[in-house]
Amino acid sequence: MAWFDHYGRHDLPWQHPATPYRVWVSEVMLQQTQVATVIPYFERFMAQFPSVESLASASVDQVLALWSGLGYYARGRNLHKAAQVIVRDFMGQLPKNAPDLMSLPGIGQSTAHAILSLAYQQPTAICDGNVKRVLARWLALPLPIETKEAQERLWQVADELQSRARPGAYTQAIMDLGATLCTRTKPRCEQCPLAQDCAARKSDQRVTSWPLRQAKASKSVHAVNLYCYMSADGAIWLEAPQQQTGIWGGLYQLPQAPLSDSKESFTLLSPIKHVFTHQLWHITPHVVVMTHKAHEKQLSNNGLWYNPNQINQSVARPAVVDKLLKYWALHQGSLL
Repeated sequence: MAWFDHYGRHDLPWQHPATPYRVWVSEVMLQQTQVATVIPYFERFMAQFPSVESLASASVDQVLALWSGLGYYARGRNLHKAAQVIVRDFMGQLPKNAPDLMSLPGIGQSTAHAILSLAYQQPTAICDGNVKRVLARWLALPLPIETKEAQERLWQVADELQSRARPGAYTQAIMDLGATLCTRTKPRCEQCPLAQDCAARKSDQRVTSWPLRQAKASKSVHAVNLYCYMSADGAIWLEAPQQQTGIWGGLYQLPQAPLSDSKESFTLLSPIKHVFTHQLWHITPHVVVMTHKAHEKQLSNNGLWYNPNQINQSVARPAVVDKLLKYWALHQGSLL
């Protein structure tokens, strides 16, 4: 706690003010995502949806448009669903107990406890990725972190250590410790307030040997064709969402097959890699520039033209769309 008071992060946007709604949105965004990446998304999200009521009354398309590029889109869909439940069943107030919070879409034990400790100042422990790494090293936990036994032990220790006097500060402190000092690859042990009694540091192995992990399953590899129909003014054709689940559920996306009513010839670009959590895609982009408005009208009505140069156009799309637009921009000078 002394380390946190001096070195911790006290100026994150969701800390001022640390309302239950703002803490909840930030915790969902921070799942599997770095703070530096989240901050601009959080600020844009709050500007558009400053309250749970405004989020609940929005369309899922509006929510996913602001989520575009942040990844793990089920988080955005669940956030929207949960907001509607909160307004309908909890009078617009996030619940003050873990069971009710965990009944909401997308809120698990650690997120629920973070809301309770950071926003409601209840002495509930959290065990997110940063906390698990800190505790696994401090204990030199001899169990693969994915196992049920390891999870139970980490939650038990986290609860024992939680401050009853300053629960919110302690929660932020141990998260900050993992994020800034006890990092995954280059821990700064010489600056760590737990260094003197850290079992991993006292061992004859490297600190980064912990947490122990089970063998990872290799990513499945997929060869994918994406068809990029470009208008003369730089817009790109996106198909309307076909479903609300899956990797790109609820997002406008590029066709994976040529449109049946398009007679244009494509420029074939070299394949690029796009990495998901459990998949690796080798994407071959097929690009055609529609030189006449009449040609653009040949496309199906089940979609829209997305123009990245139009500031006010907000479209829920996967990050690969922007990646391919940049890729095309780099190559078109030599290809046109």
